[in-house]
Amino acid sequence: MKSVKGIIIDPLNREQYKGEVHIKGGKISSINKIAEAPNHYIMPGLVDSHIHIESSMLVPSEFAKLAVRHGTVATVSDPHEIANVCGIEGVEYMIENGKKVPLKFNFGAPSCVPATTFETAGAVLDVKDVEELLKRDDILYLAEMMNWPGVLNDDPDVLAKIMAAQKKGKPVDGHAPGLKGERAAKYASAKISTDHECYSKEEAIDKLNNGMLIAIREGSAAKNYDALIELLGEYPGRIMFCSDDKHPDDLLQGHINEIVRRTLALGYNLFDTLFAASVLPVQHYNLNVGLLRKGDPADFIVVDHPDTMNVQQTWIDGKRVFHNDTVLFPDVKTTRINRFHSYPVLADDFKLISEMSRQEVIVARDGELITGRETVNLAVKDGEVMADPARDVLKIAVVNRYKEEKPAIGFIKNFGLKNGAIASSVAHDSHNIIVVGTSDEFLSLAVNLIMKNEGGIAAVHGEKTDVLPLPVGGIMSDSPGIEVARGYERLTKMSRDMGSTLKSPFMLISFMALLVIPSLKMSDKGLFDAEKFEFVDQG
Repeated sequence: MKSVKGIIIDPLNREQYKGEVHIKGGKISSINKIAEAPNHYIMPGLVDSHIHIESSMLVPSEFAKLAVRHGTVATVSDPHEIANVCGIEGVEYMIENGKKVPLKFNFGAPSCVPATTFETAGAVLDVKDVEELLKRDDILYLAEMMNWPGVLNDDPDVLAKIMAAQKKGKPVDGHAPGLKGERAAKYASAKISTDHECYSKEEAIDKLNNGMLIAIREGSAAKNYDALIELLGEYPGRIMFCSDDKHPDDLLQGHINEIVRRTLALGYNLFDTLFAASVLPVQHYNLNVGLLRKGDPADFIVVDHPDTMNVQQTWIDGKRVFHNDTVLFPDVKTTRINRFHSYPVLADDFKLISEMSRQEVIVARDGELITGRETVNLAVKDGEVMADPARDVLKIAVVNRYKEEKPAIGFIKNFGLKNGAIASSVAHDSHNIIVVGTSDEFLSLAVNLIMKNEGGIAAVHGEKTDVLPLPVGGIMSDSPGIEVARGYERLTKMSRDMGSTLKSPFMLISFMALLVIPSLKMSDKGLFDAEKFEFVDQG
């Protein structure tokens, strides 16, 4: 029998006391109050209530080695990124790789593959596919229903997927950015139970009042914490925390523990905060994750103090998996899965031929998935619409990675590049190659670096080039997480050397192809109005 002593924080019973946790057979056999205890704190392990592991650019086994350092014992993971690339085979890859490490990955059935019909993806999951996934014991929920227009318009396939989850008694996750009033009520009435896409308090309250739970998101690109955190005090027990997308450099620094630390520093109640960080996701998704109760799996963490949330130990199923800055489980031998058609692109492929000088321009916003839009007059030379780097109006293009096609071309503001290009095959949700740059030559160089590696992120700055290969699905690396994080940091620095002031330029560029988030985005088929759900006429 093992035991751990400390100051126990119990968010379920809302009490704190000196105690000793006894562990037998991977479960908590008893918790006893004691007179004296070490001056550290024992609390339930942390749970990310909505994340795409793929966005860490790490396979699950490598993600786990970074996440347990920060007290994460479980995730609620939507594998729709790999599903958009490799279909059910990709979902199975994530499940099997995740089983090789102690961290508890809880995967859902992707509901929208492809996310829309306005882009080219590598796979399709129809109603029958989703029903088969939901029959599995290792699929715990229907992942985010991004096709909110389909919900509002009673699309039969959308409703059939939701019904399949309900028949299995499994929750349905939401994705409905900006929906308020009657539209929010209609969306929630489909028995969709959560949303992590709220970007205003007013919007979140509408959804809460319609019975939904809200996951406050603070990821690498999308940051809604400041707008929503007051809800924790006003709706305790109805709020969870999530990252949604966490790039490797950020994951090195922290995970849900950072949100807990930040929340306590603002004066929010300790028990309410830990309820959001641990208890509610376990209860809502019926996770096999312990909450510091007799008979529970022995999943807990030891921290120096709640105010700092520096994790000293992480325990999962009665085994200490992290202690004294050391991960205590072995490396995992991984395999690779991919679906990538490589072909060279030329600078001339990136010309936008049109007589229209007035063009709709995407306005990127640092830290947000939502974009603005402007109509800008651009020069037209010999029938070609020209970018204007002096005004920070750069070309953006999406190149089909599944078959040889001409790139789709548009324009974007706020990337700030002065002399070069950045590109990525992490481009939600279909993961075609997306590139932003100051010249057609730089665009083609960056894209060809990714083509050559069958996936990756790349930067071109003058004569200097660099690439971080992502050979697993074209969106993940099987290299050690710390190495991937360092490579990501190196490329981020290179983008800043080109003039970008964005916090996470490679994270932000990946969302410029996310057609289900307003307002203006790029598909491999053209410039797309995500509010009207139609393409924009570029002449």
